[in-house]
Amino acid sequence: MASLVGKGRLLLLALLLPGLTACAPGTHTAYVTLPSDNAVAVFRIRDVSAAFTTIVGSPYLTGASPGPVVVHPSGKFVYVANRIDNTISLFQINSLIGSLSEIMPRTATALDPVAMVMNAGGNLLFVANEVSSSISVYSINSESGALSLVAGTPVPTPPNPVAFALTPSGSFLYVVNSNLASVFAYAVSASGALQVVAGSPFAAGVGAFALAIDPGEKFVYVANSSANTISIFSISSNGALSPVAGSPFATGTSPVAVVTDTSGQYLYIANEGSNNITEFSIDATTGFPTVITGSPVSAGTAPLFLVPDPNGNFIYVVSDSTKTIAGFFITSSTGALTNNGQSATTDVAAGGMSVSK
Repeated sequence: MASLVGKGRLLLLALLLPGLTACAPGTHTAYVTLPSDNAVAVFRIRDVSAAFTTIVGSPYLTGASPGPVVVHPSGKFVYVANRIDNTISLFQINSLIGSLSEIMPRTATALDPVAMVMNAGGNLLFVANEVSSSISVYSINSESGALSLVAGTPVPTPPNPVAFALTPSGSFLYVVNSNLASVFAYAVSASGALQVVAGSPFAAGVGAFALAIDPGEKFVYVANSSANTISIFSISSNGALSPVAGSPFATGTSPVAVVTDTSGQYLYIANEGSNNITEFSIDATTGFPTVITGSPVSAGTAPLFLVPDPNGNFIYVVSDSTKTIAGFFITSSTGALTNNGQSATTDVAAGGMSVSK
């Protein structure tokens, strides 16, 4: 009995060691792709402090030039799109220690899978293929995580889609293209089939580059990197978009990423050219943005993309030139961001990041 008790204590100690488990209380897990290393790094993040700890065994090999990464809502699987291989790597997550094991073979995509998004139910994965100018949709096997191409896809798009966003209900998909000042809208069926929304495309700003949708599914936000503006649209019941009064709105220089907090009350835009983040509070009825006092906030050098914390406490800011991921605390009463000094460093610039719930 004493031996068994001793072993139990050792197991408990092991479970609490930093970096060992992705399931420790008060933590969640971040997956960061490293294109130049052909790998994905895994970090445990403390919910309260946003302190980063590297998971044992990280980083893990992927295909060539991994970019977008998505974690399945079940916490069982991670999907990584390899932009040079034109494949998707499927990893199984070890629930005890948080390590990754790739499940072969990789799934073929069209040319240059530049963006991915998964629906909330975890049964459909959408992939934007920049060079092929198309969108592929895959159904997901809930037991194995395996992908199967949905009939009728890939669906052709205008040239060079670079980013897209799916409404929380999974009903509509919105796409922006690097050379067109427009948003293209698609209705999504239960099977994942896509149908162009009446009135699409909808005019945005020059250099439409990134977009986001609020959790309440009321608004679409489009960062216009060449115009230095953000376009804000209301979403109608059929998925059509209408600009809110006053849109577009000024940002910093070269906005390249946009997110809301988990409440949808606050909007954040990363400005790569001016090295800062523009902060807005959003009127829940009209969608009109009001600049938060103290905005913009300094975000280091060349912030490339933003990832919201699933618990609503932080925004993670990924810098291209400094190869860092920094945690910015969200002041719940105002939405103002504060760099809390917690960060992780990667040996090469990141290509994508996803955080588990």
